[in-house]
Amino acid sequence: MNDMSPVRTGNSACPHDCPSTCALDVEILPDERVGRLRGNSENDYTAGVICAKVARYSERLHHPDRLTKALKRKGAKGDGAWQEISVEDALDEIAEAFVRAETRHGSEAVWPYYYAGTMGLVQRDGLDRLRHVKRYSGEFGSICTNMAWTGYMAGTGSLTGPDPREIAKADLVVIWGTNAVATQVNVMTHATTARKTRGAKLVVVDVYENATMRQADLALCLRPGTDAALSCAVMHILFRDGHADWDYLNRYSDRPQDFARHLEEKTPEWASAITGLAIEDIETFAAWIGKTPKTFMRLGYGFTRSRNGAVAMHAASCIATVTGAWRHEGGGAFHNNGGIYHLDETMIAGLDRLDTSVRMLDQSRIGPILCGNEADLKGGPPIGAMLIQNTNPMNVAPDQEQVRRGFLRDDLFVAVHEQFMTDTAEMADIVLPATMFLEHDDIYKGGGHQNILFGPKLVDPPQGCLTNHQVVTGLAKRLGAEHPGFAMSAREHIDWLLKASGWGDLATLEKNKWIDCQPGFEEAHYLKGFGYPDGKFRFAPDWGRFAAPNRPQDGKALGPWESLPEFPDQWEAIETADEAYPFRLVTAPARSFLNSTFSETPSGKAREKRPEVMIHPRDAEAAHLNEGDLVELTSRRGACRLHVRLSDGQQRGTLIAEGVWPNSAHQGGRGINALTGADAVAPYGGAAFHDNAVRIAPCVAAAPLD
Repeated sequence: MNDMSPVRTGNSACPHDCPSTCALDVEILPDERVGRLRGNSENDYTAGVICAKVARYSERLHHPDRLTKALKRKGAKGDGAWQEISVEDALDEIAEAFVRAETRHGSEAVWPYYYAGTMGLVQRDGLDRLRHVKRYSGEFGSICTNMAWTGYMAGTGSLTGPDPREIAKADLVVIWGTNAVATQVNVMTHATTARKTRGAKLVVVDVYENATMRQADLALCLRPGTDAALSCAVMHILFRDGHADWDYLNRYSDRPQDFARHLEEKTPEWASAITGLAIEDIETFAAWIGKTPKTFMRLGYGFTRSRNGAVAMHAASCIATVTGAWRHEGGGAFHNNGGIYHLDETMIAGLDRLDTSVRMLDQSRIGPILCGNEADLKGGPPIGAMLIQNTNPMNVAPDQEQVRRGFLRDDLFVAVHEQFMTDTAEMADIVLPATMFLEHDDIYKGGGHQNILFGPKLVDPPQGCLTNHQVVTGLAKRLGAEHPGFAMSAREHIDWLLKASGWGDLATLEKNKWIDCQPGFEEAHYLKGFGYPDGKFRFAPDWGRFAAPNRPQDGKALGPWESLPEFPDQWEAIETADEAYPFRLVTAPARSFLNSTFSETPSGKAREKRPEVMIHPRDAEAAHLNEGDLVELTSRRGACRLHVRLSDGQQRGTLIAEGVWPNSAHQGGRGINALTGADAVAPYGGAAFHDNAVRIAPCVAAAPLD
């Protein structure tokens, strides 16, 4: 008998690590399989538009290679030999390994490790509840946001800003350091509205010609790590040409006269020599800003992933203060809205059991930590056991050679809860199959907008797949961990969170689909004062207030923050090219991947084709390289093999490698993060993924990397 039941539509929210956190309409087919995903048109930030990779999410959900059975390693680590076991037996073995590690070295020998594979608060942050109750080692989350958030808050004192929907009301939109077409498509939706309805101009600042830059009225393609120099030159021109709003500056900023004097020598000629930009382009950019009160600057993460990234973000945010653009609807500088939500995660994360005396280990330093670096271990025991959720450190963490050595330790037990057999899962002792976001309940907040969204369970997972919450509560029971949160369902956690945070309850959120948390205009635009006690924007921030996590690493002090410039300036902290490593490499995101997610989907692989490195044709000619050649990139940390793609869309001396491909996609088995460094960036840590000095050379395909 044919099933004649109709296609139905469910509502959800995208769980992936993208500032858009799109509101979704999900097509559920009569056989209860998921069809097409679409942007919800009623949500005025998503506005009916989502990225192509999420629209085709059924490719991931119903992928034939998806993990659905618990697995136990049979042979040596990484050999790929597994035996199926029951989920119950797998959880038993994980708990027993945790007890063994704790018995031998104390509770800090266990390190639960996660990141942003899902941005859902219940399924992502619940692992912290087990951590805190059991006094396992803490995790300092440093792999993504540290330089960006620190740099923005250095000026504003708050991680808030203008309503991002105001992009549509701007007369000049500046997209700085983010390929929004690939990584946050809704920014382009609102920028396009401004162009169509207001005749707004679009300026894009980046290091190579990408899909966003190709849409710009003015495309500023600079050298990696030189954004602060451009910002300073723009502000020099604004002061020089009378476009600084002195009434605003005197009311809302610290030391504006001193700052103006500091900029007197930061001329377009000075910045041109540093950035490689034409003087006339710098002048044009500044003139457009100076003559356009409604200039909306959308500041991304990409340009901050350098060793001077915090300084670069702060410098760019200062431009809106010099002109007083914050005064206007459609004006100001926006990076992230994380400060508006005031969510109480006490129950989800077990914050009532947090003990600050327990050591905090730097997530980005996982390689040195697992290799036993005493400074990174903070004088404590070696890591003996791990549970990894929502991340793939064997592929995405920096300094991969150390990460690999650490995971190969015979005395290290690793359990991985995953959706696919990732590079990290391949190194595990136990692998548990995980649900995907349409198969469990969760709650989300938008970094790039102002909504709290509910993502309900819409379909059943494959038999055997566990939610993150089920794994955490299952281990808690076996380990004797007691906390009220372990007895609560995901929906009960969401309800508790909303009520405790003053955002109503789950029943209301489920009915309304999302909560618009956007503050009023004056608060969002800092017209009631910036987030410092005196209400003033800081041109000369106290960088030391952000330096709390500074701890020794490799015998050196983190930072040091004391060397950061007093005012915005071109801070030469980057890994500069030299004779041995004459190129600068940026590891940019690919349009069809999101970190290591989506690299398994047929459409993603078909679009991206293979790991490639973009090189300027004149640089290729000098190095005797041709289109399609297999080359080896080498940094001070490791080597990686890719194929050449000739591109004149970046400055000479700059190499671009898009996407985090699985290690196995590279000849030799080393991925792009074999080249990146794990040194913690001043002042608040973080990994400088786009800041790599490398050399490039032809290689013989048969030659091994080891």
